[in-house]
Amino acid sequence: FWAQWRTEHEAARNGVILMDMSFMSKFRVQGRDAGVVLDQLSTNAVDDAPGTITYTQWLNEAATLEADLTVTKLTHDSFLVVATDTAHRHVETRLRRHIGDRHAFVTDVTSAYALLNLQGPKSRDVLQLLTSTDVSNEAFPFRAARDIDIGFARALCVRITYLGELGYELYIPAEQAVHVHDRIVDAGATHGLLHAGLKALSSLRMEKGYRDYGHDIDNTDGVLEAGLGFTVALDKPGGFIGRDAVAARRAAGPLTRRIVQILLTDPEPLLFHAEVVRRNGVAVGYVRAGSYGHTLGGAVGLTMVEAGEPVTAAYLADGNWSVEIAGREHPAVASLSPLYDPRNERIRA
Repeated sequence: FWAQWRTEHEAARNGVILMDMSFMSKFRVQGRDAGVVLDQLSTNAVDDAPGTITYTQWLNEAATLEADLTVTKLTHDSFLVVATDTAHRHVETRLRRHIGDRHAFVTDVTSAYALLNLQGPKSRDVLQLLTSTDVSNEAFPFRAARDIDIGFARALCVRITYLGELGYELYIPAEQAVHVHDRIVDAGATHGLLHAGLKALSSLRMEKGYRDYGHDIDNTDGVLEAGLGFTVALDKPGGFIGRDAVAARRAAGPLTRRIVQILLTDPEPLLFHAEVVRRNGVAVGYVRAGSYGHTLGGAVGLTMVEAGEPVTAAYLADGNWSVEIAGREHPAVASLSPLYDPRNERIRA
C-alpha cells in the first residue's frame, strides 16, 4: 500500500497521472442574470471574461464559510459551478434560494458529465497528442477553459489543479467517458502515465496547503482565518454576501486565529487527525487534516492556530513547534504559505 501510494504521488510530481473525479457536484447556471447571481454569492469576481475558471468562497452574512468551489464562465449567460460531493445539496439549495425572481436557472448536471483529471508536468505533452487544440502555455494559460476535441468526443477542458502541478480537468459527456479515458491511457503510455487515487490526492493537496471544505475548514471559520483572503474581491461592483463583515474583520487588525501548515521534521511519525499542536510547549491547536508529504519528506497537516496574539510569519518563526503523537512530542515547522511551490511556478509553467 505505502509503495503504491508513493508511486502515484511521485508520478503526479514528476510525470503524469489520470484521476477520476466524476463524483464532484456540477451545476449549469444559465440566464441573463446568471452572472449577477453568482457574483453576489461569490467572494471572488466570477462574472469575468468567458472561458475563465475562478476559485471562490460563498459566505453567510457573518462572513463564515458556506461553500468552497469553482465557477467557470462559459459564455456571457452560461456558467459551470463545481463543488465537492459532500456539499452537493447545500450548494444547490443555496444557489436556488438566492435567485429569487431573477432570470437564472440551475440544472444539476453531476451525472451528465464524467470528470477526468490529467495532472503532472507531462500532462500538456499527453493532452497535445489527443487534441487539435493548441494547449501551449501561451494559447492555453492557467485558468483557461475551452471546448476541445478528443477522439470522437467533445470535452470542456479547464486548466486548473488541486494537486499543485500543471494540469487539466476534462468534463466529458458521460456516454463518451470510456472512449476518452481509453484514448488518454493509450496516449499516455509513452509518457509513463499512471492512474492515481484519492490517497494520492490527499497527500498532494496537503503538501500544497489546499483546503478541503468539511474536513479542514467548515462553516465555523471565517474566510480570512482560513487563509483564503486571496479569493476576496472587496472592491468588486455590487459586493457579495458577507462583504461588510469581511471588511470589518480585515480593518480590525492582525488575526489571532489562522490556518497554519505543519510539517514534521522526523520522517517516521504519521499524522491523521486531532493531534495536539504546541508552540513553546503550549497547546495552540490541533491537526484538522493530515497526510504524508512524500515530496516534503515528512508528515504534513493543517491546523487552526488560536494564539491569543497576532499569528504572523514572525510568530511562527520565533516559536518552537511540536506535535503530540501517541504521547510523544515530535518537532515540526509551521508556515502560513505553502511549503511546496509557494510561488505557484509549477502550476503556471
